[in-house]
Amino acid sequence: MTEISPQMWNKLSPDATASAPPPPAPTYGQEVRRRLLANKPAVVSIVFIIALIIAAFFGPMLSPHTYFRQELKLANIPPFFETYTVTDSAGDTTRFFLNASNFNLYEVDAGGQVLGLLRGGRKDILKKSQPYEFGDQALTLDYSSLPARLLLEDGTELRPSGWNWNRTYLFGTDQLGRDILVRQLYGAQISLTVAFVATLVNFFIGVFYGGIAGYMGGKVDAVMMRIVEVISTIPLTLYVVLLMVVFDSGLLSIIIAIGSVFWVDMARIVRGQILGLKSQDYVAAARTMGASPARILTKHLLPNSIGPIIVTLTMLIPSAIFIESFMSFIGLGVTPPLASWGSLTSEAVETLRAYPHQLFFPATAISLTMFAFNFLGDGLRDALDPKVRG
Repeated sequence: MTEISPQMWNKLSPDATASAPPPPAPTYGQEVRRRLLANKPAVVSIVFIIALIIAAFFGPMLSPHTYFRQELKLANIPPFFETYTVTDSAGDTTRFFLNASNFNLYEVDAGGQVLGLLRGGRKDILKKSQPYEFGDQALTLDYSSLPARLLLEDGTELRPSGWNWNRTYLFGTDQLGRDILVRQLYGAQISLTVAFVATLVNFFIGVFYGGIAGYMGGKVDAVMMRIVEVISTIPLTLYVVLLMVVFDSGLLSIIIAIGSVFWVDMARIVRGQILGLKSQDYVAAARTMGASPARILTKHLLPNSIGPIIVTLTMLIPSAIFIESFMSFIGLGVTPPLASWGSLTSEAVETLRAYPHQLFFPATAISLTMFAFNFLGDGLRDALDPKVRG
């Protein structure tokens, strides 16, 4: 046994300092924030989602192009291209690139700005060639065999001078000459609006429907959950398609269709949480003090179920984006000239072989957004779980 020396009971001198008290224990909110910020995929997802929202709603304002203005002469221009240079005897230099899919030449400047379509001579349908003149310098576009070639007067092939990024249309143009970047950002605006509004509707319907069913129990719970099961037996995608046919295509119709049937998962999760919490002592104490069922549900039960509710809400957003994109892909989404990621994907499929980059951008946007929300949902699930430590 350790002996306690008498010196340990001596008074401290006036200039002595006592040891600092231990710091207070972190609150639940501080623990949640710490665990969430320690999850690198979740943090990257948060940054990506914030950047996507800012770009979607403010990016089109900064562009000189619009999502609906058509330039048919500049249709299907790629985001980067090989440039050619021709100099005549007067020293005038013309830079241009060849669109190998539609056999057109487009003039560009040294910085990559697209200046316009170059007009050539009459096409020779039999020989599959077209002459061009640049001052006193003649050039022939030969597309009798692929890939197309540019031939000088002496028959030698003109070689490209290098690659340039399209500075006028950073993502290129579609088959109607519309800027893909602006349509991509506007499509993100439409898809995110549909997803957030539909998820918000799902939140209110699912939370209160599941909360009432779980708190009331008995026959009320049985009847309410049978209704949920009837809705769940029909595939959600088919249900949304049927509602879209009834309401016609449009932004509001998509929100109504998704919001009216997508809440069943939220209702089930909330009901399960309420069933486990309503037998707690604090609920019995509130009931004894005369609290109404509505107050018990809104002030005691639902706030203690907020963790699973937030996680489910985060997981519903990518599902809503995918449903909206699918509806637009099959032609039941927003009507032209409006654009969403689904409609952009549908338009790009038509020209996939010739212009694969038109499909790359919306498909990548959908995939990255789905990954971001799923990683964020996983991070929130781990951060909000009070059993997780460290």
